Amino acid sequence: MMQKVCDSVLVQGAISSQFIARNIAKLQADLQIGAHDIFLGQIRADMIEGKEVVAIEYSAYPEMAIKLFNEIGEEGIKQFNLGSLIVCHSLGVVKTGEICLLVIASAKHRKSVFEGLRYVVEEIKKKVPVFGKEIFEDNNYKWKVNN
Repeated sequence: MMQKVCDSVLVQGAISSQFIARNIAKLQADLQIGAHDIFLGQIRADMIEGKEVVAIEYSAYPEMAIKLFNEIGEEGIKQFNLGSLIVCHSLGVVKTGEICLLVIASAKHRKSVFEGLRYVVEEIKKKVPVFGKEIFEDNNYKWKVNN
């Protein structure tokens, strides 16, 4: 079962370093775990058509997104024998340099966490209906395409 860390997999605003640290500390209580792998998705200051991205505003269809986050998480746990998995994604405006996606995979051995984490992140990007609107320095925007 996916370890529930947030009230929801979807959180408002950026994911803080303090939030990340608290969740890592919680994982240390499981003495059967030998490895953790962490993915942090950060907003880049991309240049698109000559304009710099200053933030991304995320929106989602929450019921469907949470269902898919959980399905992907359960499959990742089962397929890669993970001991726990934490997944949180931002909603709302997240500025460049801030964290918008946190995935922490834990297992007895490192090979499982490396493979499991990659699987979960790639499946999230392919399947979960979270939409990003790239906001430029001139306040115009463009819908983001996942790659």
